Amino acid sequence: MGMSVGSGGGSGGRRGRGGRRGSGKKGLVSEINVTPMVDVMLVLLIIFMVAAPMMTVGVPIDLPETQAKAMNSETQPISISVNPAGEIFLQETPIGIDEIVAKLEAIATTGYNERIYVRGDTTAAYGTVMKVMARISSAGFKNIGLVTLQEQDK
Repeated sequence: MGMSVGSGGGSGGRRGRGGRRGSGKKGLVSEINVTPMVDVMLVLLIIFMVAAPMMTVGVPIDLPETQAKAMNSETQPISISVNPAGEIFLQETPIGIDEIVAKLEAIATTGYNERIYVRGDTTAAYGTVMKVMARISSAGFKNIGLVTLQEQDK
């Protein structure tokens, strides 16, 4: 009642489909292992989902709160920001007040009908924000809006 553990007997030592070692045709395996690729794609998806909200507008501004409703937006508007120190930013690039009109005309894709949002910090000087809006308006741009936060009911 013993059992032999060694090789031999029965199947003749054959392994799998290929028969004996070294004999038969061995072709290249041309399959892609999909599992690691899916893992990498899911990790990238999570990274971009976390990073996307942080990539909106990079100038830190404390916006005033109002009771106005949110506006519908089909295209990405041009954003001009005024921070508490009175510095002016076109999107995220700092610019001087004299450069506003020239830069807007250069990047406006729909001409003078381009939507331009002015974001002024709550503590920014009112006069600076108004100077920016006056420059934009006097250049002929028609769709200028002030960005605010909706008031929270307390």
